[in-house]
Amino acid sequence: MSVPTDGVRKPHVLYVAWGFPPCRGGGVYRALATANALAQAGMSVTVLTADRDTFVRFTGTDESLEARIDPSITVHRVAFDWPALEWDLRKWPKSRIMAPKWWEERRRKEDQKIFPEPGYGAWRPRLEQAAEQIHRANPIDVVVTTANPAVDYSPAWYLYRNFGVPYFADQRDGWTLDVFSGDRLHEPSSAVGKWETDFIRAAQEFWVVNEPIHDWYADAYPDAAARMRVVMNGWDDDVATADDVPVVEPHDEVRFAYVGTVSKMVPLPEFIDGWRLARSTDALGPSAASIYGYLGFFHTANAALLSAFDEADDDQVTYGGPVPKADVHTVYENADVLLLMLGAGKYVTSGKVFEFMASGLPIVSIHDLDNACTPLLRDYPGWFPAASLSATDIADALSKAAAAARTDTEQQRQARVEYAQRFRRDRQLAPAIDSVAALAAKRAEGRT
Repeated sequence: MSVPTDGVRKPHVLYVAWGFPPCRGGGVYRALATANALAQAGMSVTVLTADRDTFVRFTGTDESLEARIDPSITVHRVAFDWPALEWDLRKWPKSRIMAPKWWEERRRKEDQKIFPEPGYGAWRPRLEQAAEQIHRANPIDVVVTTANPAVDYSPAWYLYRNFGVPYFADQRDGWTLDVFSGDRLHEPSSAVGKWETDFIRAAQEFWVVNEPIHDWYADAYPDAAARMRVVMNGWDDDVATADDVPVVEPHDEVRFAYVGTVSKMVPLPEFIDGWRLARSTDALGPSAASIYGYLGFFHTANAALLSAFDEADDDQVTYGGPVPKADVHTVYENADVLLLMLGAGKYVTSGKVFEFMASGLPIVSIHDLDNACTPLLRDYPGWFPAASLSATDIADALSKAAAAARTDTEQQRQARVEYAQRFRRDRQLAPAIDSVAALAAKRAEGRT
């Protein structure tokens, strides 16, 4: 839905996202696409996010993403302090130097007095102040806010309580829900539980990324269930298009590739064990695996994960480092099979699965098959799921995928690309963006 302006003031939407370009975190792609979609629907968009230095110093950056921000969007950056990750000892208070564990616990408690979220809670006052300044300069019609971190909800709540501005919440994963274990992390009577309850009840809509998470929240908050919406992730046009069918070129070696953040939840050790087993039986034939992405969520690579590659180097498993979003397509162009490695849990989903499908390549799933990716992949022509995370089952899936890759055809790849069309990100976002645009236009008309 596009908003006709006819010379009238454009509806003003505030989009709140801690992680926005040049941040390189997984959620940044959804945030960027949502902000761009709001702008392309005819709205004036202001993004409220953290300052660049936060990403440069702590998480790492992907500067190629900044070029993809719609030029009409105003990006308002708010200084963010992350004392727990501060490496410059000159900035440490004496109390931290003398008693680091005591300091860390005290800081954690102080953060949560401001907002019930460790590490991020202290950002709340700056966010709310910035939101009010933006609103007074150019009245905001609607807020769209995405988490995590959950502190992103605070400016939406502030503008709603003080100025009556309605908001849409894009929860993506879970706050009181642990998407890996399925456990409730915070009871309804806790500070987090009370915050989430009030926030969901007042939201125009509450968005999540898959049906299992939707069902969990609908059960937890039945009064708000009718306003909950599944907004799946998807693949972006800058990665693939309907015309991008990989060309099949004959070669002996089968090239496996993984693209994405490697965290401790990713079954990398299990993959390496299965890979070694498959190679030991010659089931793979000539083959190699390349892993691309950050090792952990921060700028510095996780040492334990890095050492795993050193030990697997003789097995033709190599680490290729992070890849800018603008260059991801080159990884797919040089791969024969993609490795989908995810943490366990039925609520777990992945933005990467959509991109993998759009590549048109065979996919090996190395994850709990009860998770939310399985229904998406079940009918994908070229899916090779490991029945479990045992070395034997992983080796079996890898071997089958390698055999299929050696006989792959352009017709088979075309079928996969066509299957992936339903998962384009713009198609997933469109109904939610229409809801925002309709309310924003209605409120903007009332101001004229």
